[in-house]
Amino acid sequence: MNQEITDILYTLALTRINYFHLAGLRQLYMQLGSATAIFENRNNIRDIIPDASPKLIHGLQNIDEPLKRAEAELEYDLAHDILPIPLNDANYPQRLKECDDAPLLLFYKGNANLNQQRVINIVGTRHCTIYGQELVRQFVADLRQLCPHVLVVSGMAYGVDINAHRQALQNGYETVAVLAHGLDNLYPPRHKPTADAMLHQGGLLTEFFTQTNADKMNFVRRNRIVAGMSDACILVESAVHGGGLITARLSRGYNRDVFAFPGRVNDTYSEGCNQLIFNNGATLITKAEDFVNAMGWTNDSLLAKAQKKGIERNLFPNLSPDETSIVQALKEENDQQINMLSVKANLPIAQTTALLFELEMKGIIRTMAGGCYHLID
Repeated sequence: MNQEITDILYTLALTRINYFHLAGLRQLYMQLGSATAIFENRNNIRDIIPDASPKLIHGLQNIDEPLKRAEAELEYDLAHDILPIPLNDANYPQRLKECDDAPLLLFYKGNANLNQQRVINIVGTRHCTIYGQELVRQFVADLRQLCPHVLVVSGMAYGVDINAHRQALQNGYETVAVLAHGLDNLYPPRHKPTADAMLHQGGLLTEFFTQTNADKMNFVRRNRIVAGMSDACILVESAVHGGGLITARLSRGYNRDVFAFPGRVNDTYSEGCNQLIFNNGATLITKAEDFVNAMGWTNDSLLAKAQKKGIERNLFPNLSPDETSIVQALKEENDQQINMLSVKANLPIAQTTALLFELEMKGIIRTMAGGCYHLID
């Protein structure tokens, strides 16, 4: 068994040991750098984290059962094209990694890059009205014209979620569903045709092992992943209480931008949106252009037009010091993902994302398959 598979196995086991106490385990993981290192130091954890919980210490001393379950899970995953992505993997959603309660490992099936330059989530009520359906349809269609490259995330639920996924597929966007159960199942079952299409134009993502039911608490837990892996949350319709509002509040807690469509006064499924806007919990939008302007993504449409016209890059561009750092990193090793460039250029992920976009506009780099950036000769 190679080191990579061994570390995934240990990561799987760790999630079984400390399932509801991710913050402490994540601290340990980040400090030691891998699940393997945690297991190698499991007998002296308090030397590393003096205030480690008794539950964690006890769990690390009783690893036989978690390891057995981890082995069974890994065997199933490898046989069914499910990719386990640990926290230290380059494929792990880097935006989510910034969150204190990020899962140690995610299970993924699909072909979309989870670290695309633009990632949004579209959420709302399961009881989506005709008004809400039309909002989603028009928003996604218009956004596609303004920002050609956006990953659309939602939760595969009835109502707003499934409409968001279907409109993304129809308009040529990749779309990822974050599930409240394992990848051996799909809830609700009637959404399977959409889920199957998403495997070829997006994907399915979860933190839950196989044989995990879609229990109520799991839906609440998965909302933090929807929020954390996105740049912005768009709330379409919501009653005064609902999962969409939970995702919006989590998004604000993660310092993500939150937007909401208003609705008519006294409409049940607009009350939550209207209240959130009134309380300054979300920015009011009525169309995709509002959202793009608020996010500062207005240059995306210019880039799309430039690429269509085949505009040649400027041979003698004026580069800022930070842009030069990224170019230099790509000169040393071309075709790198954004998280590695962020480290090598010693820049935050958000700033690196913006700089890469500017370099692409200048014709210095281009985006490659798998989310890599290529320095043009």
